[in-house]
Amino acid sequence: MASFIIPRETYFGSGVVAQLGKLKGEKATIVIGGGSIKKNGGLARIEAELRGAGIDTQVIEGVESDPTIQTVLAGVERMREFGPDLIVGVGGGSPIDAAKAMWLFYEQPDMTLEKAAVPFSLPTLRRKARFVAVSTTSGTGTEVTSFSVITDGETGIKYPIADYNLTPDVAIVDTDLSADLPSRLVAHTGMDALTHSIEAYVSNVSNDLTDALAIKSIEMIDQYIKPSYYGDTEARGKMHIAQCLAGMSFSNAILGIVHSMAHKSGSILDLPHGCANAIFLPHVIAYNAAEAPAKYAEIADRLGLAGDTDQEKATALAAHIETMNKALDIPSTLAEFGVDEAFFKENLERMAEGAVADPCTGTNPRCIDKEAMRTLFELAYYGK
Repeated sequence: MASFIIPRETYFGSGVVAQLGKLKGEKATIVIGGGSIKKNGGLARIEAELRGAGIDTQVIEGVESDPTIQTVLAGVERMREFGPDLIVGVGGGSPIDAAKAMWLFYEQPDMTLEKAAVPFSLPTLRRKARFVAVSTTSGTGTEVTSFSVITDGETGIKYPIADYNLTPDVAIVDTDLSADLPSRLVAHTGMDALTHSIEAYVSNVSNDLTDALAIKSIEMIDQYIKPSYYGDTEARGKMHIAQCLAGMSFSNAILGIVHSMAHKSGSILDLPHGCANAIFLPHVIAYNAAEAPAKYAEIADRLGLAGDTDQEKATALAAHIETMNKALDIPSTLAEFGVDEAFFKENLERMAEGAVADPCTGTNPRCIDKEAMRTLFELAYYGK
């Protein structure tokens, strides 16, 4: 039996942030990251919509790019003082992931990060509050997923939390909120979204519903990511919707070892998540396609890439990803990104071991051991 779980309500398009004004509740805690959402007037509009619905608001700000459990627990303390019945995560993956974790610990005071990281084992939520996600970047899809990634600030270890209880009740995908993103962020988040959709499509637990969303997302990203990078407003709106489709797909089909590698190397190497995915993706396609090329070949066919056999088409897809990276000014290797070679070697064993144990590895279409994972990291560092 297959299942498919997404938010009960998903609003997408220009101006849909106004749907916040139709929510029912008394108090809403809004969780944000840096100051951009304040500077561009987005936060003021969100607060105005909620207050127009008779809902008092509290703002928790300053969530870092890799949200830590320390930040989460500090936010939970403020929530307990305020007592919200709505929690609104606003931003890209980091603020919304942090807001999801705050929601979990707010509802379950005895929860620990280690317990939360056991896949699909969370207790029932929504006893105190409902969750609303407002996405402002076009990559993570976290506004429609059952995932949150939280870092232990003391050890640097990332803990993916996966449970359908974490799926937001309402997702707001307002294309106006992504119109002014910096081009570098557009590139990184766009390649993150592409990785989500490709990994979901080839996942060993994918199904007809997840495949349909993933392949449409792949086609849209392939068409719109470059003009979006160069500032085309319509393309940025299309990318915002494409990343949402990818999120719906991978929330149900899960991911693969590209994300396993990114989860276990990002904080160690100080590597932005989307950039890490972009660098790792061609190498993982080549590794997986050695045994499971058929679905990569299907993607290549949909993108009009050349090749007579499934393997040739999968190879063409990997090369196509490399070409996209260059067009988006994303480094081809970890060395080109600036990772020190001695530091990379010092941490290689730790990253490889962690990536093999990552929850996303279980749904990768090809099995992998630590030696092969180490080789993939080396390929990503040095290139071919």
